[in-house]
Amino acid sequence: MSNVLRFSDVSYVRDRRPILDGVNWEVASDERWAILGPNGAGKTTLLRLATANDYPTTGRVTVLDETLGKVDVFELRNRIGFASSATGRRIPATETVRDVVLTAAYGVEGRWNEQYDRLDERQAERILAEWDLGEYADHRFGTLSDGERTRALIARAVMTDPELLLLDEPSASLDLGARERLLRLLSGYAQSPYSPAMIMVTHHVEEIP
Repeated sequence: MSNVLRFSDVSYVRDRRPILDGVNWEVASDERWAILGPNGAGKTTLLRLATANDYPTTGRVTVLDETLGKVDVFELRNRIGFASSATGRRIPATETVRDVVLTAAYGVEGRWNEQYDRLDERQAERILAEWDLGEYADHRFGTLSDGERTRALIARAVMTDPELLLLDEPSASLDLGARERLLRLLSGYAQSPYSPAMIMVTHHVEEIP
């Protein structure tokens, strides 16, 4: 299998403090990874580099056969699915759950005057059903529970059939029932042969699907 992500002797320094030092890492297209570690261990930095939202201080990061610093990152990001609580904070509370997912087709957070074709709409409906959100399609994003919001953000992340999916602590702040439901859905998604390479950041081993 080809690699979708490669870190070659990557170091990252912020405010003169080393966050990453000499990291070598490869992720194949059929692999699922979990990154564990305490706060401040560099997990978020790894994701920022993997999503082409930052650049290494030294070394080379290659994402989907494109090297950071030598590629249009805006085009590259369209091939990557990413879900985090930070994304959720940028989405208007009045947005419907359907539009939270649908607007990923244009890479925007909040619907404006985009025109979506029937194929996009069918894709969104299918994904909403897969993530147990069909009955919430017309609900406002701001009215959802934490578990429903998390599932909506992941549904948005997979809307464009990404080649690489990254999840930043998806089960953080969820109660036991919501966490178990999410992990069940993530486990089913990860086992599908049609799913992309996946990387999930978490604090706890028991949260790995």
